[in-house]
Amino acid sequence: MKWWLSALATGLAWSAVYEVGPGRPLAAISDVPWATLGPGDTVLIHWRIEPYREKWVICRQGTREAPITVRGFPGPNGQLPVVDGRDAAAPAGLNFWNEQRGVIKIGGANNPPDTMPRWIVLENLEVRSGRPPYSFTGRAGAGQYSNNAAAIYVEKAENLIIRNCVLHDSGNGLFIGTSNTNMTRDVLVESNHIFDNGNAGSAFEHNSYTAALGILFQYNRYGPLRAGALGNNLKDRSAGLVVRYNWIEGGNRQLDLVDAEDSSFLQTDPRYRETFVYGNILLEPDGAGNRQIVHYGGDSGATGQYRKGTLHFYNNTVVSTRTDRTTLFRLSTADEQCDARNNIFYATAGGRSVSLLDTDGVLELAWNWIQPGWTISFGQFRGEYHQTGRLVEVESPGFLNLVGQDFRLRPDSLAINAGGSPNPAVMPGFDVRQQYVKHQAGEPRPQDARPDLGAYEYGWDRLPPRARRP
Repeated sequence: MKWWLSALATGLAWSAVYEVGPGRPLAAISDVPWATLGPGDTVLIHWRIEPYREKWVICRQGTREAPITVRGFPGPNGQLPVVDGRDAAAPAGLNFWNEQRGVIKIGGANNPPDTMPRWIVLENLEVRSGRPPYSFTGRAGAGQYSNNAAAIYVEKAENLIIRNCVLHDSGNGLFIGTSNTNMTRDVLVESNHIFDNGNAGSAFEHNSYTAALGILFQYNRYGPLRAGALGNNLKDRSAGLVVRYNWIEGGNRQLDLVDAEDSSFLQTDPRYRETFVYGNILLEPDGAGNRQIVHYGGDSGATGQYRKGTLHFYNNTVVSTRTDRTTLFRLSTADEQCDARNNIFYATAGGRSVSLLDTDGVLELAWNWIQPGWTISFGQFRGEYHQTGRLVEVESPGFLNLVGQDFRLRPDSLAINAGGSPNPAVMPGFDVRQQYVKHQAGEPRPQDARPDLGAYEYGWDRLPPRARRP
């Protein structure tokens, strides 16, 4: 077996670069010494015409200064290397459990010896087809993926980055789990394209399904689930959740932010009570499952463990093309609150098709844009509704191109300079400083005396033409 050593040393230990692909030192992903990777090691998986039908586990530790990096090297036209779960084989030297749960697993193993995977970067890969009826070859021979398998399955990890990957055709595109004894923490999910996941007829698998202590989603593009799948787009049970500057289109709900049903540790962390969602574009297609855009609170039925805190929802652009009704928020109980500021809420069916809430919870609405004719609830409302600040109620928000999904503002939009002050709780750590760029990128949001409503600040004509990658 051959590999290249990098010219960089970490202390007295050399870090290694393992190059995989046609004409490279390693022909197959299974040739990488996954059981002995150390700080600073990099695995470069080069694009090839045929997908890599391989699956493996990452159960090693890097450091802050020298993470373990697994990186795809794109093809001549920017094609990401494809890791395909169909008929994939695990390396003979690895021994890990839950093989049926994912194509790439980050978590426990027998070989390498079990540890908490730490300081891992996984980027620039297309990972697909971790679902039934697809099969694989593992330590016990032939096996089949479970319904809740994922393209990337994170059983446990600390200081994990998943960046610029394409995750599709799986039960869950991304699954991140945690427990009181193996706490996943400090996760960044950035600039990925996650779509076409879920199982037909099932509401239990999603484009992404996550639980962690501290998790940030930014610059991701979420597309519709597989045809007939009933799951949500981004479903999360974390403490310390931030969802910012993403494009989220389709799903039973765009955001399903519910209780940490398997972790009392998460439930008792102070960050469990505050969730920050800002700068996103949330799109509800016609007939896309549940009419609710955002669910916040819990779904286990054990209401004592629900989030019972505040959803800070600000500077988002929400667009529904449903031909029936649209409900913006479902707050699970009277103990859930949403502070909604500086948003645009638009429905092509008109304001009379829109309700703010389902039946429960407390909504603080300040400085938002919405069409006239809206109602608080289509049902028997038991919660509280408070409006402070100006509510702009006109028929058109003044998008640059609604049909072309360009939700930047025209110079005549009444959403310009109509924003108000952010909630002091979001300052300074969760201030709106960026805006989404189609697709999977971001750029600085123009700053002036008064903020505009929605995910975009007017001034796009003055920004550099090249978007800044995160």
